[in-house]
Amino acid sequence: MPKEVLSYYLKNRNQRVRLGFQIALQCAPFLKGLKVSCVITMDEELCGTLPELFGGMNISWHMLSVSDGKCLVLFYRPGQMERYLSGAEVHSLLREYGYGGMELNEMFVRLSERVRDCSGKRMGFPHEIGAFLGYPVEDVRGFIENEGRKYLMIGYWKVYSDLAWARMTFKEYDRAKNCAVNEFLTGKSIREIAL
Repeated sequence: MPKEVLSYYLKNRNQRVRLGFQIALQCAPFLKGLKVSCVITMDEELCGTLPELFGGMNISWHMLSVSDGKCLVLFYRPGQMERYLSGAEVHSLLREYGYGGMELNEMFVRLSERVRDCSGKRMGFPHEIGAFLGYPVEDVRGFIENEGRKYLMIGYWKVYSDLAWARMTFKEYDRAKNCAVNEFLTGKSIREIAL
């Protein structure tokens, strides 16, 4: 995508257009059904437009944090997210971080607390957020054990295990991004872009 197009949309004075472009660009793999969720940072004042953007769709969101006029928002499809988080490996990892025996909304409340706590300590994000974003458990564990170093590759996440699968997945994500952005540029709404 040309830098000029990216710059135009990210600097567009119409905040709703800018937010729509940001969602198409940053959430494309999620919108196209390739990821269980996505997270973006957006202007707090635009959070009120989310029901309009996603109304009538099977997409929900949870505000993980609000600070300095910005919101960190997690987008997900409830049924898909519940199934994913109940998978044996993901469930086991999340239990280690205090998410055992919780309903989905309780897990999001706990994740929000962890995000705020880590942010307050200037520690970035809690490492288990990778599990909520659908990153392979082996890579989440690899990131934690290696303190973010010694990875095999970096792309949509830091890869510590199945390099071939990660490369293929990153290419699929790139194709989804190109598709979603092109659809947005031709005038399609987020509702029309999402699968």
